[in-house]
Amino acid sequence: MFSNFMVTTWIAASIVAVVAGVVGFFVVVRGSAFAAHALPLGAFSGAALASLAGFNTLIGVIGFSGLGAVAISRLSQRGRRDVATALSLVMLLGLGALFLSLTTEYAPEVYSLLFGEVLGVSSSDLWPIAAVGAICLAAVILLYRPLMLSSVAGELAEARGIGQARMELAFLLVLALATAVALPVVGALLVFSLMVGPPAAARAFTDRAGVAIILAAVAALIIVWVAIAVSYLTNWPVGFFVGALGAAAYGVGRAWTSQRAREHGSAGSRAAAGAARLVDDH
Repeated sequence: MFSNFMVTTWIAASIVAVVAGVVGFFVVVRGSAFAAHALPLGAFSGAALASLAGFNTLIGVIGFSGLGAVAISRLSQRGRRDVATALSLVMLLGLGALFLSLTTEYAPEVYSLLFGEVLGVSSSDLWPIAAVGAICLAAVILLYRPLMLSSVAGELAEARGIGQARMELAFLLVLALATAVALPVVGALLVFSLMVGPPAAARAFTDRAGVAIILAAVAALIIVWVAIAVSYLTNWPVGFFVGALGAAAYGVGRAWTSQRAREHGSAGSRAAAGAARLVDDH
């Protein structure tokens, strides 16, 4: 389980988990779960193009993730965000279908792009993943205060000169980078599990943003580590355990929230108090 081959797997999965947990906190706070689902699927098209053209998959993933982020941001300024996200997703998936139709040797590639291939990560893949992950985390640190304020108090952010459109684009680009890190490891269909399940559970346990971010990263790490270990012992797919444990984490968070609501008042008043505390802190 800890051979040289597996050490690379542990390191790559840990990087992905930390990035997904940190960025996922803002996904939950901003109500951007649909975008977190759409961008990995759109980035899948970039990976398909890279596979077809014979260049590095990570380059295609970053390019198409960024394209999806810009498309969602621009279209959202002219209409509803969910419609803009859906249109961008359809456009990118259509391109992915085109790229896949141009080759007859894609079945293993498609499977790994959709469901990930964490056990197939090589040492040469590790440095690009680490570099992009570091850029993503640095961007979150740099944008932390304005991003937090625009997430929980949009009108106050506007009054302080923080443009909502600019922050939305900045956040989507950070989300695109996080997608680029996670896609080659856990796949397009499982990025969503890591970016929503652990952060949603962490958000349910505390109203402190910093604590919630740390809890989200730790929960994502635990999920990935347990998934790899159990997959190694059972020979079942890693993706199954990542998805199941991510859903379980979300369920635990919801159960905790419901219990606290029964003990201390309505869920609505607690949500308002939590938002107020986030604004006070930042």
